Amino acid sequence: MFQIVPRGSGYVMPRVSVRRAILCLLPLLGLLAAFALWPSSKRLVFPTTEPPTQQQALLLLRPTVDQPKPKEVTFPKGRPWYMTDKGRPWYMTAGSDGTSPERTKLFPGENPASDRIEEQLLYAPETKRTKLILVYNGFRTWSNVKAGPSAFSSCPVKDCMLTANKGEAVKADAILFNEHFSNPGIVRPRGQVWILYMLECPYHTQHIKQNDVFNWTATYRRDSDIVTPYEKWVYFDKDVKFLTMTRNYALNKTKKVAWFVSNCGARNSRLQYAHELQKHIEVDIYGACGAKKCPRSKQEKCFDMLNTDYKFYLAFENSNCQDYITEKFFVNGLGSNVIPIVMGARQEEYERSAPLRSFIHVDEFDSPKALADYLHTIDKDDDLYNSYFRWKGTGEFINTHFFCRLCALLHDRFPAKSYRDINAWWRGPGVCTTTSWKKQKSKWYTSLTQRLS
Repeated sequence: MFQIVPRGSGYVMPRVSVRRAILCLLPLLGLLAAFALWPSSKRLVFPTTEPPTQQQALLLLRPTVDQPKPKEVTFPKGRPWYMTDKGRPWYMTAGSDGTSPERTKLFPGENPASDRIEEQLLYAPETKRTKLILVYNGFRTWSNVKAGPSAFSSCPVKDCMLTANKGEAVKADAILFNEHFSNPGIVRPRGQVWILYMLECPYHTQHIKQNDVFNWTATYRRDSDIVTPYEKWVYFDKDVKFLTMTRNYALNKTKKVAWFVSNCGARNSRLQYAHELQKHIEVDIYGACGAKKCPRSKQEKCFDMLNTDYKFYLAFENSNCQDYITEKFFVNGLGSNVIPIVMGARQEEYERSAPLRSFIHVDEFDSPKALADYLHTIDKDDDLYNSYFRWKGTGEFINTHFFCRLCALLHDRFPAKSYRDINAWWRGPGVCTTTSWKKQKSKWYTSLTQRLS
């Protein structure tokens, strides 16, 4: 063992011969050489510090100037780089079980900062009897879901049964109302859970008048009891959010911005924003709202253009509402080799839902012209453009298995609760806006509002 020598103790280190020092160093040098030559699969671990923001990049021009060099970590041969002490959980590709009967923070009041999806997926409580779930509006709007236990066959917790028979309402453990509510008119059994399931935003959903009706909510909103997002991104390794680039995503792309859109009257003025953007950069608008056409019969070929021709895509939602992020972003945007330009939820809500540095939010800029100026900068710099694709390969979009989570939670000792006024929660002040989310509205939005009023 090495002895710690206090400063000023008067201790004198013993003399060591040169020959002995060399003999001591030889084993260490051998170990270092073996480590360097060991065959392995390597991963690059970048610091979790986020690359420069768009505004910083405008000043730096190249995002990699001041970034530290990546740390290189070695694993034994044949072991995938994303594997640590444990393998992937059951809901990921090639995942194992990973579930536990131990209760974690499963509901919004217990962990409001999280969507709790993974905690719910990993929760496998002991079951005593089969829980009956009444799908009150029937199975018509559900894909590959039918009466019986089949919806739970691949779930860690399988002791649940679905029915669409309203005559079984009294004995059901839960009643699920999908998009529309009509009161079953029964004497409600103690402990029966009523669940409101919504995928559309408040502007396009029913206004419910009754109070203290629903116990749980199942929506895309992060503060729902069972969060049901359009997509859920999960990293293979939470410490690895960027990889080195092995491909130039800008190669052979000659067009700037594309947008596929059919609703020309959205409440958030997205079409007006796109038209203003067109004054400063090339924007090709396909569909009913633009000059270019892309028939639904050739939809796959149309979206292939995003991979081969265009650098940017307008992933504009039809409404600016809390956590409202749909397939326009996840599928059309991140599913293609383009940089999505987003409008819809708040910027921080996109950041919680998307891979790090994978999009550009319109609220980062004071006007469409300011956004266009930045897009021109990216267009001229392949390194800057490619920095938006470093997330690829670091994770995957998972199936959030709504019915699996619902079944597990029904077997939990869940706290009794109800929503006093579901409308105050679902469509209250601050949930949606018809303009920008920015506290200080830009001059462009202010002038637009005046023109439309």
